[in-house]
Amino acid sequence: MQVAFVGKRGALFWLALKTGFLTILTLGFYRFWMKTRMRRWYWSSIRAGGHPMEYVGDPLEKLLGFFIAVVILTFYIGIVNLVLMFVSFSVFSSASLGYLASFAGVIPLWFYARYRARRYVLGRTRWRGVRFGLEKGAWGYAWRALVHWTITIVSLGLLWPRMTFWLEKYMTDRTYFGSARLHQGGSWPMLYRAAIPFVLSVLLLGGGALWLFWIDPIVVSADITLEGVTRSFDELIEGGTPAMPVVGVERLLIFPVGILGLIYGAIHYRFASRRILANHKTSEGISMASRLSGPRVASIYVFGSFIAYLVLVLGIVALILGAIGTFGVGAFMGVDTGPFSWGDGLSQGLRVVLFASFYLVVFLMWNVVYNTFVTYPLMRHMTKTLSFPTRYGLRHISQRSRDEFAEAEGFAEALDLGAAI
Repeated sequence: MQVAFVGKRGALFWLALKTGFLTILTLGFYRFWMKTRMRRWYWSSIRAGGHPMEYVGDPLEKLLGFFIAVVILTFYIGIVNLVLMFVSFSVFSSASLGYLASFAGVIPLWFYARYRARRYVLGRTRWRGVRFGLEKGAWGYAWRALVHWTITIVSLGLLWPRMTFWLEKYMTDRTYFGSARLHQGGSWPMLYRAAIPFVLSVLLLGGGALWLFWIDPIVVSADITLEGVTRSFDELIEGGTPAMPVVGVERLLIFPVGILGLIYGAIHYRFASRRILANHKTSEGISMASRLSGPRVASIYVFGSFIAYLVLVLGIVALILGAIGTFGVGAFMGVDTGPFSWGDGLSQGLRVVLFASFYLVVFLMWNVVYNTFVTYPLMRHMTKTLSFPTRYGLRHISQRSRDEFAEAEGFAEALDLGAAI
């Protein structure tokens, strides 16, 4: 059974523009309706076996859940921070440990919110009328994530695939489609091949640094100091004679190449690991197969992000020019330069409103373009490269009961984890 994606880029562009504009007009309250409409559009564009997915989330549910989460988080963070700061000042006579402990106290909530958000989205997703679902287990995921992250940091990242596999397995093994329970097969060492580009880039940077600063130093001198190296490069750039002989400057290109490789490697690992994990997800009588391409995903990110951030940069430049035209040059220089702005006839309050509106429009357009040229092609590629080689188990699946959520995605929204589709 093949999976198709039928949504058109132009339709998404206008939907994102319209809902984003309404979000600005309502000072952000329409955000929950915007996200619901965007998800419904994406879900309905995904056709497995010719049947569209359905998203049945309620925007009012999201709004009320957000308010509930904000109240809980405000109470929790306020009380916890008060106690931590009191202990920090009383015992250690410093606020630094209090700030550090306060930040550490929010990390478990971050993982908790991530699991809850996934459970809510699955609980509001249907295919052929059958609901998806995820068992309760947010706190179990949170403490496991803390343990795995600690192990990963202690191992200097060498055990990152181990963390990726076991956290995904925890969620997959608790995921249901109707009465069918999913299972994550395989083992964590299989994810190392997804990390090959990243590892090669790290080796390139490490080997390049060793070559340029130890084996065959780029600065030839018996007494190398940071001040001397800096002065030598400055003089070299200005066309003079460097204080220290510098040889093979072109070898410094290793570093930008290595950094670009790291970026590509991170993107490749993120999506190639998803492909490998998807190929080992099964249920009774159901199997998945993904042909997701790491280079294709990287090209989408590069091309789409370039367009989105170009729009953002041009918008910020236009914003600065508009601010100068509205408030005048004197407002930025701190002096009275006379009537040099076209907004001299407008009241100060109207100028502020115009500037704030233009500011919001700039970031609205960035969000619309990012959705159109990054999120859309990524969703389309991941969908079109997915199939179900084995599907006879679908005939035995029955409906599951509806999961109720008091706070919906509220914690993810409050902690700024729920912005993505």
